[in-house]
This record gives sequence, structure tokens and C-alpha cells, in this order.
Amino acid sequence: MTLISPDNDLALMAVLFVIAGVAFLAEKTRVGSHLTGAVIALLSAIVIANLRIIPHSAPAFDFVFSYFVPVLIPLFLFKADLRHMLFETTRMTGAFLIASAGTVIGVIVAVSFLDLGDLAAAADIDPALREAGIAGLFTATYIGGSVNYAALGEITGLSTDASFFSAATATDNLFSAVFLGVIAMLPGWNWLARRFSRHDHGEAQAAEGGREPITAASLTLAMATAISFVAIGDYITSLTGVPSLRYAVITVLVVTAATAFPGLMSRLHGGFELGVGLAFVFFAAIAAGANLIAMVRIAPLLIVLVLILLSVHLVVLLGVGRLFRLTLPELVTASNAAVLGATTAPALAAAKGWHDLVTPGVLVGVLGYALGTLIGTAVFHVFGLM
Repeated sequence: MTLISPDNDLALMAVLFVIAGVAFLAEKTRVGSHLTGAVIALLSAIVIANLRIIPHSAPAFDFVFSYFVPVLIPLFLFKADLRHMLFETTRMTGAFLIASAGTVIGVIVAVSFLDLGDLAAAADIDPALREAGIAGLFTATYIGGSVNYAALGEITGLSTDASFFSAATATDNLFSAVFLGVIAMLPGWNWLARRFSRHDHGEAQAAEGGREPITAASLTLAMATAISFVAIGDYITSLTGVPSLRYAVITVLVVTAATAFPGLMSRLHGGFELGVGLAFVFFAAIAAGANLIAMVRIAPLLIVLVLILLSVHLVVLLGVGRLFRLTLPELVTASNAAVLGATTAPALAAAKGWHDLVTPGVLVGVLGYALGTLIGTAVFHVFGLM
């Protein structure tokens, strides 16, 4: 039981928006400026959900995932003229491949140190294959996000053990949210930032954003245009019969329009700022799903697994990324795209003012959807043969 019931949609939406609003206000303070609004929204939602004030899952949260998330992409990409972004996209692809390699190495290290065969014991699977399945499952989710997580659950058979799979999902949700908070703070750590190449990723553009005349008409037109792109994209996606292409199709439509009609699209003032606000609501909805009690009670060994995996991922990301002279914002966005998917990467880049990394963040996130299941399946089969 929670203070606000799962079916109280308006109250839950109010809580999500209040968290987002408080996060914006808090990041203006001395402490909040170091944490950033995104981290404040994430941590606040985790605390409120685990104090049983709001539930871990509810139709209101599903509404955010189903409708807010796809609309975020057009709102962020109205000015995504590819003629100015090809250089950043190439660099971001390299950063994403490094992040993916960090995930695979992290899985190898974690599985080498831990005995995972007893987990998911209720599933009718050989212990060696259970360990291989867990390795493949977390490889997939930390290269492509939840789309690949669900796919590997079916491929490995782990989804047949409901209690284990719910604990694994809780672990994934919690540490994904916490990891997002950690990487969001990295660029503000001066000792670390000084050791990486510097490059303007649109921060100056973000600082000048307030000069644009944002009106009720421009906000309405921006929202109408964004929803229209999503509706058209969903129709095209339904014709392909491949639901996982949804974000790729929407991205291609918006980027094509932004490149072909930059003057027209640039008049949709306020769309970007509206997207950042909705992104904070999205971060709160993600973090609310982190059920600490279920995670610790059912499969505490998964906590150790994920801690090792993400720690190695981060070390590989920063170490190799520095060798290739990639910037910290590029590496953070790439890691975000790998661990959480194509939705949070542009949202965090937008919230940070890295305008030039919004479109590349979506594109490498979509690449993760394509690679995550393939690499996760390969890891599953390789460990299964050992």
C-alpha cells in the first residue's frame, strides 16, 4: 500500500511535475548546481517511491513512457540541421562503441568473480546456462536499454522465473537511475574535466536561448508539430511491422525536416525548453520504478554484479575515451545511450545545454537497440559453451 494509490492518475502526475519543478529550483542553489536538476529529480523520486508515498508502477507512469517520451525527441530536434552535426555524430559513434566495449568487459569481470548459477533457481534451466543467461541479459540492457532487456529475457528463458526477473528489473531500474545521476555530475568535477579535451557542444547557444521570443502561440505550435511527427512516425513504423524502429523513424522524420527547412523549424521557439521540462518528469517516472526492498530481498547478488559491471564500464569509458581525445560530454552522452537507451541520452544532453549532442545521442541510442540484442545473445552463447 502507498499513500497515493496507483490508480490516482492526477495525484501521481502532480507528484511527478512537482518533483520536476523542485529540481529546477534546487539546481539554482549552491549544492543543487553541483548535483544538477536531473540528479535531484532522480534521487527525489527514488526516495519518495521507497518511502511508499507513490507506487513503483502505475498507469500514470506508463502514460509518461508512452506519450511524453516520444514527443521529447521532436522537441529536442527542431534545430537538428545535419549539415552542422555530421562531425559530432561520427565522434559519438566512436564514443558509443567504447561504452559498449566497457559493458562487455564489465560483464566478463563480474561473472568471473561471482557465482551466479544459483540465481533464478525457479527457472527450469541448467545452472551454467543461468549464469550465461544473466551475463547476456545485463550485456543487452547496458548496450541498448529496456528493449534489449526484454528480448534477452525471452531468449535466455530467465523471464519464466517471475520473482527473479522482477528483482533483476528492480536492480536494473535502480542502478540505471543512480548511474545516470553519477555520470550527470562528472562534467562538473573539475579535477576530471581538466583531463579531457574541451569542445563547445552548444553551451553558448543554450546560454543565448532566452533571447528567443517564446509565446503561447510558439509553444502551442511546437507541441502540435512534435505530436504530429510522432503520429506520422508511428504510422510508418506500423507499416514496417518492426516496433523497435519507432524512435529511429521519428528521428529521421524530424532531422530531415530540420535539415530541409531550417528557417521554418527554428521558429518553433520554446520547444526545446518545453522538452527539458518534460524530460525531468520522465526522469522522475524512471526513478520511481526502483524498488529497493524487492531488489535486496530476492537477489542481493545482482547488486554486486551491477556494481562491478558499471564500475568497469565507467573505467573503460573514461580511460579509452581520453586516449581518443573524446570530450567528457560526448562520453557521458554515449554511456547514457548505452545504459539507458535512446530516450534519456538526448534528454540529459538537452538538460545540460549540450545542443550539438542531442541528435547524435538519439542516433547512437538507436544503434544500441540494433546491437544490444545481438551482442547480448553472443555473450549468452559464449558463456554457455564455457
